[in-house]
Amino acid sequence: MSVTFRAARREDVPLIVSMLADDALGARREGDPRDEVYLAAFEAIDADPRQELVVAEHDGTVAGTMQITYIPGLSRRGAERALIEAVRVHAAMRGQGLGRAMMRWAVERARERGCRMVQLTSDKARADAHRFYTSLGFVDSHVGFKLTL
Repeated sequence: MSVTFRAARREDVPLIVSMLADDALGARREGDPRDEVYLAAFEAIDADPRQELVVAEHDGTVAGTMQITYIPGLSRRGAERALIEAVRVHAAMRGQGLGRAMMRWAVERARERGCRMVQLTSDKARADAHRFYTSLGFVDSHVGFKLTL
């Protein structure tokens, strides 16, 4: 599969939000993809050098997205870690290896930056996603907690 990766652009935001909303969990969380709140969030992400909102293109069409956050820390001898979140593959492209290509690219991106760890979270209800991440070598070594505000 031929895939290219690039930084998301403002005009990508509605499609990205649509991908975020395209499942039972996301549909409850997301709103109108053209809502200004998403553009404001995009501007904040785009302005932050520790954030990368990425799209994956296949045949010139946006087919996937993810956000990578680089977190400096004292733990692990001052290691920087990469947090990969909001990984989504367009429904028409699922099951074709795009998600695997995206994750491999993100891990390599973190490695090139000097990160010593890549981490992610996944909702407990996403059993297929858990199998997928395990197949890539990720280990479910921690328990995550969230507090909605």
